[in-house]
Amino acid sequence: MPLPFPGMDPYLEHPDRWPSVHSRLIVALADFLTPQLLPKYFVDIEQRIYLTAGQEKVVVVPDVAVKSDRPSKNTGTNVAVAVAAEPVTVTVPMPEEVKRNYLEIKEAASKEVVTAIEILSPTNKRSGPGREKYERKRQQIFNSDTHLVEIDLLRSWESMLIFDCNLESDYRILVSRQQNRPQANLYGFQVRDRIPLFPVPLQPGDAEPVIDLHDLLNQIYDRARYDLKIDYSITPAPRLSEVDAAWADNLLKQQGLR
Repeated sequence: MPLPFPGMDPYLEHPDRWPSVHSRLIVALADFLTPQLLPKYFVDIEQRIYLTAGQEKVVVVPDVAVKSDRPSKNTGTNVAVAVAAEPVTVTVPMPEEVKRNYLEIKEAASKEVVTAIEILSPTNKRSGPGREKYERKRQQIFNSDTHLVEIDLLRSWESMLIFDCNLESDYRILVSRQQNRPQANLYGFQVRDRIPLFPVPLQPGDAEPVIDLHDLLNQIYDRARYDLKIDYSITPAPRLSEVDAAWADNLLKQQGLR
């Protein structure tokens, strides 16, 4: 079954579903790019590890009741006995290791990274150590000879920092060519729009692959059978605006999903 939406499916953004979508999309991008880049380049799937606490995931430990010894029965003395208050059981945030994959396109001869491709996750976007770590990595790329393609398919949280942009959009794709910095190309689009095509920058003179992200999403949607896992009769998380919710309601009714 194809995606029911013309562009990004907002139901894929659900926090419980996004890690699966993220992982499958990374692999789909690598599989799409590899045959077009050989033999001069190859694609590596790399992994970044974050340590979070109470942000992306909280580890819940079994309840342990902590009780104080009750005072002994009155023996007839007049000695005052302090009575400890009964505690309540609470849960403290435990560090949780979160792993996120990204792509690197490397020149086969030198093994140097030519282009980094990032698909943002909640860890990257919400405030905290995960975002801070990604921002440092992002700035290192901007200060290097490596191109950056940054794909943001999440409506929640604050977008990554860019300047000279008044564009307000649900989703963003940034293509930053090292030779053009500080200028870069930003593709902004709404939930109603088809995802725009965008190029993957390589070394000068090389033919650049063009990514059809909607087509790749369609492929993973079908292979993962997300149509069997998603209940389109309920409101997506995060919620759509009132106007977009009405549009989505009509769209899903036309397809018999509501």
